[in-house]
Amino acid sequence: MKRSCRAAILTAAFATALAGCSAPEEPLRTYRSLPEQPLFRSIRPADRPDAPALAGTSLAGKPLSLADHRGEVVVNAWASWCGPCRAEAPALNRIQRELGDRGVRVMGINNDTELGDARAFEGDYALGYPSLHDPLGKQFFKLPKGLVNTQGLPFTVFVDRAGKLAGAVSGGVSEEDLEAILGALLKEKSGAG
Repeated sequence: MKRSCRAAILTAAFATALAGCSAPEEPLRTYRSLPEQPLFRSIRPADRPDAPALAGTSLAGKPLSLADHRGEVVVNAWASWCGPCRAEAPALNRIQRELGDRGVRVMGINNDTELGDARAFEGDYALGYPSLHDPLGKQFFKLPKGLVNTQGLPFTVFVDRAGKLAGAVSGGVSEEDLEAILGALLKEKSGAG
């Protein structure tokens, strides 16, 4: 009896210590501002965190960093095997082409394990924007908890002109969604946070 009591106490102490070491961080507070896009999570300007330091090697083998495009970025996570990623690629291309002169740039984060598959997708869809090659999803861990479901692709993250995270869409995004979200962001002043 003493042994099982001692074991229960040790188990409870271990579980308490473990819980203290891995206390979850506070999820990012978001609100929805587009009823027609229920997967869009917007962040109030006063609550926007700095965009994370997403950086690495592009599919072309060149250095690529989110910091190099501060204040003009839509980050889209994709993979060649992902059906919704294929569906939204033309819209992301058009948005960059149409809004590029207003400061909109798309940067992809590719999650394919095979670089050849990612490059083939890039060629098939004539992507006009660079993508980081991130087969292990390490870049995803830099995003604040609660912004997107990083277990599913695609997702799109919006960065405001001040270089802060303004919101995200979990799942596929349409050209209409992109226009609505980016239209509002482009109207903000650069110090909107």
